[in-house]
Amino acid sequence: MENELSRVVDVLPGLVWTALPDGRVDFVNRAWCDYTGGSLAQAGGQGWMAAIHPDDLAELLDRWQAILASHQPQDIVARVRRCDGTWRWFLLRVRALTDEAGVILGWCGMLVDIEDHRQADRDSHGMVSDFSAIADAIPASVLLMTPEGDIEYSNRQSQEFRGATLEQQREWKSADLIHPDELPAAIAEWERCVRTGELFEMEFRARRADGVYRWFHVRSRPMKDAEGRIARWCTLDVDIDDRKRSEALLASTLAELAASEDRLRAIIDTVPGFVWRAAPDGGVEFLNQRWCDFTGISLEDSLGIGWTSSIHPDDAAPLATYWQALLEAGQPGSFEARLRRFDGTYRWFLIRAVPLLDEAGRVVKWYGQNTDIDDRKRAEMLLAGEKYLLGLIAGGSPLAQALTSLCELVQASMEGALCAIVLIDPRHTRSLEEVSLRLRLQLGAAPDVPDNLLEDTNGQPLEPEASPIALSATSGEPVISTDLIAEARWDAWRAAALSHGVRACWSTPIRSGRGNMMGIFSLLLREPKIPEPAHHNLIAQFTHLASIAIERARNEAALTQSEAFLARTQRLTLTGTVAWRVNTDEILWSEELYRIYEFDSPVTLTHDLINTRIHPEDIPAHDEMLRRQRSDARDFESEHRLLMPDGRVKFLHLVAHATRDEEGGLEYISAVQDVTQHRLSEEALGKVRSELTHVARVASLGTLTASIAHEVNQPLSGIITNANTCLRMLAANPPNVDGARETARRTIRDGNRASDVIKRLRALFAKKKVATEPVDLNEAAREVVAMLLGELQRNGVTLHPGFADDLPPVMGDRVQLQQVILNLILNASDAMSGIGDRPRRMAIRTGRDENNHVRLDVLDTGAGFDPQDADALFNAFFTTKSDGMGIGLSVSRSIIEGHDGRLWAAANDGPGATFSFSIPCLPEEIAAAESGTLADSNRITESS
Repeated sequence: MENELSRVVDVLPGLVWTALPDGRVDFVNRAWCDYTGGSLAQAGGQGWMAAIHPDDLAELLDRWQAILASHQPQDIVARVRRCDGTWRWFLLRVRALTDEAGVILGWCGMLVDIEDHRQADRDSHGMVSDFSAIADAIPASVLLMTPEGDIEYSNRQSQEFRGATLEQQREWKSADLIHPDELPAAIAEWERCVRTGELFEMEFRARRADGVYRWFHVRSRPMKDAEGRIARWCTLDVDIDDRKRSEALLASTLAELAASEDRLRAIIDTVPGFVWRAAPDGGVEFLNQRWCDFTGISLEDSLGIGWTSSIHPDDAAPLATYWQALLEAGQPGSFEARLRRFDGTYRWFLIRAVPLLDEAGRVVKWYGQNTDIDDRKRAEMLLAGEKYLLGLIAGGSPLAQALTSLCELVQASMEGALCAIVLIDPRHTRSLEEVSLRLRLQLGAAPDVPDNLLEDTNGQPLEPEASPIALSATSGEPVISTDLIAEARWDAWRAAALSHGVRACWSTPIRSGRGNMMGIFSLLLREPKIPEPAHHNLIAQFTHLASIAIERARNEAALTQSEAFLARTQRLTLTGTVAWRVNTDEILWSEELYRIYEFDSPVTLTHDLINTRIHPEDIPAHDEMLRRQRSDARDFESEHRLLMPDGRVKFLHLVAHATRDEEGGLEYISAVQDVTQHRLSEEALGKVRSELTHVARVASLGTLTASIAHEVNQPLSGIITNANTCLRMLAANPPNVDGARETARRTIRDGNRASDVIKRLRALFAKKKVATEPVDLNEAAREVVAMLLGELQRNGVTLHPGFADDLPPVMGDRVQLQQVILNLILNASDAMSGIGDRPRRMAIRTGRDENNHVRLDVLDTGAGFDPQDADALFNAFFTTKSDGMGIGLSVSRSIIEGHDGRLWAAANDGPGATFSFSIPCLPEEIAAAESGTLADSNRITESS
């Protein structure tokens, strides 16, 4: 039997489980295992909790413990993880299993997937928020229910009438909000309608805040989504207590009709409604006095079919057809139609007719009552119109269509009124504190307003006194003119308005949610009229709807313009954007990125497809970067090359920002720039700089000619002398072999000296690529000094070296740094060439500088320089020498800055100037490693 029960439970369309009396789970069905991917053993006991979302687990356990303690069933909502890791919302329903004595034998529960319903609730939240502001202005109770029939919203009138909050109204089935006599029937009918999706319509008594029950006509319609599913129920409660009392009074009156017709007439005339009697053929025989007072038609003129003259032309034919059908069927019925008041205004009435039958079932008389339902009808029409209008706005309809629909809704709600909505042109607007004449208007919608009353909307600068619309726009305040005949302003406009039968004008600014004025809402009325509070409420409601439509349209236009501007900017900067959702590998590109990669824009992007464009040498690094970023979730930058089908190579620079989507999934938003031209320009610039640096070194070669000749001549003279000496010693008898051997060693030494000079010159002036290495700045400076010493002595310059002990090495190109030192020493020597009244002294010093830098200074006692030229000295082709090229210091600064250093000049306190540069020290760990490598190399050399 137990196995059979298990098989039955396994085929149930839900996640079913059972638990022991203490709450420990002892069984889950196959649906639970299939959904969670776990087994019965894993779910048993407390194991099921692993499938519950961490954020929901604590509340679920608290409510589960409350159920165990109270033995009362409850519904719990929580998220449950699917086998693929996806979380979905479930409704958990728990019931106790008891024996005949009521002792709990265990618990049984079922989880129902409500994810789609929750999503629909979230999607509709925004609409409910906008709906709230509209519904609060409706003079009736408005409720919104979920598809299951639970109240999710009630407007202000509903809460104020019942004196109950939204939470209290949600418990209406168990509260005393509905009269106990009607509550069971209301619950049964509501549950039936929720189950079948049919219209709910019922009359019952509802409790007012002071405890008094009043009759209401309640109508609830299902609102369906695009797929035909009920998204919510919209309910409108209309107070019909007066009508019900009238009907009760009418019933009582009819009962007494036989006793006293005169008394009946007096009573009927006091009934708050229109009471009438008609013959079996439908000809009216009696109407109470209230009918005559309302229509302005005498009783004699109303009898027979005379009453039909008060029916609105649009309703007359349908009412006649319906009335004829009732006469033929002999059944009671009701019809809604508009009746004309004595002042020409039409109001909606509910016309009810009931037949009086004899014993044979033949109609003897017809009795009826007409009840004023104009407020309810207008509320329903307004609600339907607003719903349609909000649908247009949400659906992205053109602004002109939405505003025209709004004007038509206004004109339908306010009979005899013409509506116009004009917009303030945002392109030609300044603040009200600035020049108001810069304000310009443009027509939004005015379906029935004559054109010559809207001349202010032609885009020309406004004149505040031209019209009430212009005055409201420039002042930012409502302009209410209740009688244009008595008005003294706007002569030309007023004359045109009166010629069209317009007698009053109400103009009100339309403002955005931030208070910015976006347009003017204008009502033109056929009769002089002072706005009542109800009118102000309607105007506020209509201007709010207009602001929603205008603001949405402008935001969409701004978004479109922004997207176009972004596309143009991306095209100009050769920058595209990409979004990469890591979990799904979905890739979204901008149009510019398609152009950079030269893919057709509709193509579906994958990493494999992108790799067909990435340079083969860069694919391994690119794939490794993607692999790393799948888990790192950090911002990153990278560069890679593209190899196009025609062989062209593009260089791309990517900057990515890591973010999380609503579900916590990792996503990267990236900018990708085509830096090919920049890279090619950098390579060309580097080549030019290299050429210029070489030119600067070669240019100084002429200056060193004498010094080079001196440096080479000394070892050459030594070689000749030692060679002659060696020959004499070998020619002696006996030959002096030991002396000749020593002389030969000196010859070799002098040859090496000459070779070293040539090597230094070749290293300094050869055209080589830049090669960075650890450099001892003291040693590099000594080599340059040794090369220039003869030249300095011939120029009468006394050199004072000051090299710091334990100077840390720097990382750089040795030849380039020596070129800078060479240039600074030669410039200092040249600066003292014309000095004859004081010693020509030069100092070269090294030392540590701040920020872990090494510094070298070259001081001279020459002519110095103008302090105003301190920065210009390093500009290309600027020179203070008559025969100078002006590139030495410019190239030197470029070299030092390429070493992340700084080169500058300063005037001495005395004569002359000091030129200095500083560059970063080699990091200690790298310096130690280089020192160890050098020591090993020296040991190998010594051993060899």
